[in-house]
Amino acid sequence: MADIDIGVAGKEPLINHDNNNNNNKTNKMFNRCVSYQQDELQSFRKFLRWMCVDHSSPWTAILSWTMFFVFTLLVPSFSHFFLACADCDSYHSRPYDSVVQLSLSSVATVSFLCLTRFVSKYGLRRFLFFDKLWDESETVRRNYTNQLNTSLHIVSYFVIPCFSAMSAYKIWWYASGGSQIPFLGNVVLSDTVACVMELCSWLYRTTVIFLVCVLFRLICHLQILRLQDFAKLFQIDSDVGSILSEHLRIRRHLRIISHRYRSFILCLLILVTGSQFSSLLITTKAYTEVNIYRAGELALCSMTLVTALLILLRSASKITHKAQAVTCLAAKWHVCATLESFDQTVDGETPTLVARNNNIDNNKGQDVITLTESDSDEYGDEEDDIDNNNIIPAYAFSTMSFQKRQALVSYFENNRAGITVYGFTLDRGTLHTIFGLELSLVLWLLGKTIGIS
Repeated sequence: MADIDIGVAGKEPLINHDNNNNNNKTNKMFNRCVSYQQDELQSFRKFLRWMCVDHSSPWTAILSWTMFFVFTLLVPSFSHFFLACADCDSYHSRPYDSVVQLSLSSVATVSFLCLTRFVSKYGLRRFLFFDKLWDESETVRRNYTNQLNTSLHIVSYFVIPCFSAMSAYKIWWYASGGSQIPFLGNVVLSDTVACVMELCSWLYRTTVIFLVCVLFRLICHLQILRLQDFAKLFQIDSDVGSILSEHLRIRRHLRIISHRYRSFILCLLILVTGSQFSSLLITTKAYTEVNIYRAGELALCSMTLVTALLILLRSASKITHKAQAVTCLAAKWHVCATLESFDQTVDGETPTLVARNNNIDNNKGQDVITLTESDSDEYGDEEDDIDNNNIIPAYAFSTMSFQKRQALVSYFENNRAGITVYGFTLDRGTLHTIFGLELSLVLWLLGKTIGIS
């Protein structure tokens, strides 16, 4: 896949920096961007066409819906009702096929409907916030396009292992005589066509599911880049108005993302939870034989759905944590400005707060802040521009009064941003609550089936 570049030689870039086109900016924001050679989103558009989820024209929309009905509904139904071998031996029987097909098809249906709505209603450029990048810094634009280049690779990292495992299972199942229905007149030809169609159906459904989740991860990554760029405002002599307006813009984008994805996140959470409890219920029944041949497809389906859900929840909780860490950054900035007495580090060392013991006698009654060598190496990648232990330099608050700083900190404390689902913030505390509820339901179900109390 060719890399995606911000600008295109000889073409008008998607990210337009020309201030003379402000009159047409509003109209361009809501129009679908026409794909051309070396377009920033050309690779994504090609991938959508390859997946048959492109709705840019009536013909591609008809093809998209046709492929959806064939691979999401028709092939799984035919496989379950006509190809599942009810009287086969223990190696070839598929007692859990109904749960596998219903779970995967239901989640794929929700993913396809959401992706179709996103692309048709907003357009790919607007949906991925490329129309908002014209006023971002060069660092944000460059890192976001780099992340866009790797997003399709991330989808393949999740899809290819699942598809490889399913291919090995299906080829073994048909080659060893799992199905002997000559619906095309020849058993070998019928089994080959059935195997290929089932594998295509599995590939289509899992790719659509992971694509929507990875796109959500990509959009959240853009907001993290914006927050990291926003944190640099506390390192320069900024005014309250510029800090407030930038934070309001980030909060608005987070609300837009929450509004677009809230239904998908809630539906995926409900469907995956129902699928896992159904799987647990049918595999823990008395006298149930569970082995890799009978339950391997069920285990692979469960891992696929749980992984997709974890991508969503991790991305949402990560951006929420970063957005709420701004409050800590603003409070530290306010404290450093109030104390107004600390030394500058030497030779580029990262400053930290310590008490200088040898100056205690000379500075009694004063707040003394000095600088020592950084311990950031011990934290690894856990620290960044938003959440760290670094001191704010003195020039960052030289022209701002105490009342303005206090008002800004109070604003951050009472206006925490993040990804929400119908009013519920998806932070780490919410994830702990979800885990507790899921664990309680699992223990209750096990108590009803195998007697765990």
